[in-house]
Amino acid sequence: MDETDRKILSVLQQDADLSAAQVAEKVGLSTTPCWRRIRRLEADGIIAGRAVLLNAKALGLTVNVYADIRLRQHDEDTLLAFEAAIARLPQIVECFSVSGESDYIVRIITDSIETYEWLLKKMLLHMPGVASVNSRFALGCVKMTTALPL
Repeated sequence: MDETDRKILSVLQQDADLSAAQVAEKVGLSTTPCWRRIRRLEADGIIAGRAVLLNAKALGLTVNVYADIRLRQHDEDTLLAFEAAIARLPQIVECFSVSGESDYIVRIITDSIETYEWLLKKMLLHMPGVASVNSRFALGCVKMTTALPL
């Protein structure tokens, strides 16, 4: 991957709807070589896909919760069952296995604290192997981006 590829990626991160001709113009290439580079970046898995970014606030999803989850046991079956259960909940938009006191950190988006309380009591605490959930509520968003540093 060279500097031109990085420029292409930077342009596409800003606006994934641009045509190959528009990207080519912005990075100083002709259309066909730019199109080939984009296809190669996709084939190599560097461009993993394209998405529509929704405005959570406009959809009434104003509560962001970060929950530290500890498991009772750490055998492979428990970890796989827990991760499969996490994957089934659309309110959980991010999940990371982590080192330290917690085993996982999840980011949950809901419309209210009451909805989160229901999710906690009825879903999270009943997931395979869960010993404890420690929740923190975001007060405001200082920065949120999907753009990776190139």
